[in-house]
Amino acid sequence: AVAITAQEAWTSRPGGLKVEIPSYVREVVEEVAFQARADRKIDKRSGVSQRLPITTLELAVSNAERRALANGETLIVPRVTDIYAALPSITGKFELEYEGELRGAEQVARDLIRSSVGSVFTSLFEGVDARRVIEWFDLGGSLPLGDGTSAAEMVKQAHGVQGLGELAQQAGAAPGAAGPVLASAIDFVLEGLYAQKKISRSDERGYSANAEATPRRAARREEPADEEIRVPGGKKKYYN
Repeated sequence: AVAITAQEAWTSRPGGLKVEIPSYVREVVEEVAFQARADRKIDKRSGVSQRLPITTLELAVSNAERRALANGETLIVPRVTDIYAALPSITGKFELEYEGELRGAEQVARDLIRSSVGSVFTSLFEGVDARRVIEWFDLGGSLPLGDGTSAAEMVKQAHGVQGLGELAQQAGAAPGAAGPVLASAIDFVLEGLYAQKKISRSDERGYSANAEATPRRAARREEPADEEIRVPGGKKKYYN
């Protein structure tokens, strides 16, 4: 499937701009199609053709090209978050069952992308310790990133997050990699942790601590040293 999409998708760009598509971006794009074919909210009779990943990859590269041109970058490297730019195309490539109609086509597509990112991230990072990054967010850290954030700005902001650079290398960004390549790997790690519900992300793509887990941690209290136990006869007994 990856080979067919690579063959059919228009990803080259004129004008001296070089396009480099990370393998994990290609895998997530294909995973969206595979998950769509298995999703019960999508009508199996209409099917999901290979046109879905082809146009999705084309639009993801186009969104990366727009960002590169706006920031004066000559290397175009799509990020997994660029796949969200293909939402209108994705929703036009499948028909929904009744359950899907209730949820809405765009939300179904968003769920497919998030689930696909999580699946690919898990396969690449199985057994890798990401606790330092998660704890950085739990302690109040946040990354206010956006769709148009330049590679240089993204790398600069992510530099202060403990362990994030190491995870980016695990994603395939070799030491000394170009800024857009490193920024794409950082984006993949953050989206992967978000897909696994380890951290939260706003609609503007700002990352912060898991909104559900943090209150539970804050609510924990120390157990009392002595526990008062009532025993028959009205007497009190203490356990240390």
